[in-house]
Amino acid sequence: MPARAEEIIVLGRIVSARGLQGEVRVFPYADDPDDWARLSHWWLGREGDTPDRWQPTRLLHCRSRQDLLIARLECAGDRDAAESLGGLLVGAPRGQLPPTGRDEYYWADLIGLEVVNTKAESLGHVAGLIDTPANPVLRVARTDGDEGLLPFVSAVVLEVDLGQGRVTVDWESDW
Repeated sequence: MPARAEEIIVLGRIVSARGLQGEVRVFPYADDPDDWARLSHWWLGREGDTPDRWQPTRLLHCRSRQDLLIARLECAGDRDAAESLGGLLVGAPRGQLPPTGRDEYYWADLIGLEVVNTKAESLGHVAGLIDTPANPVLRVARTDGDEGLLPFVSAVVLEVDLGQGRVTVDWESDW
């Protein structure tokens, strides 16, 4: 099952091996890891890889444990193989993922969007997201070259308009 040239959506990161049978611990970047835990294949890659560089592997089983997923992948038959996967990203082609609901977004959809405040002042663009226990945080590459952090909560993020490529926030420009 080769990866198609379609965009790969990053779903999480392999953080470590678990046990002797080749299981891995995966930190999910999504609120609904149970949905993508049911996929037949996961794609493994590194930050910045083009879709053709991601390698598919069959998902043998997956379960939730605390804030992590414990997965067994066909490409990791033992602990040594599982350890070699540490740090790799887990993803899937967009077409194989469930559609997002209203006011739900895959993180990949937010990267690059312009961030503007309620006064229509540009604060920069979304450079990434950080998952924290309290809430996700937008990493905003500011126009002055620095980076700012904004909580991705409804009190701050007023609107995400994918069509216009913009996130409107209730935040001042002198942050």
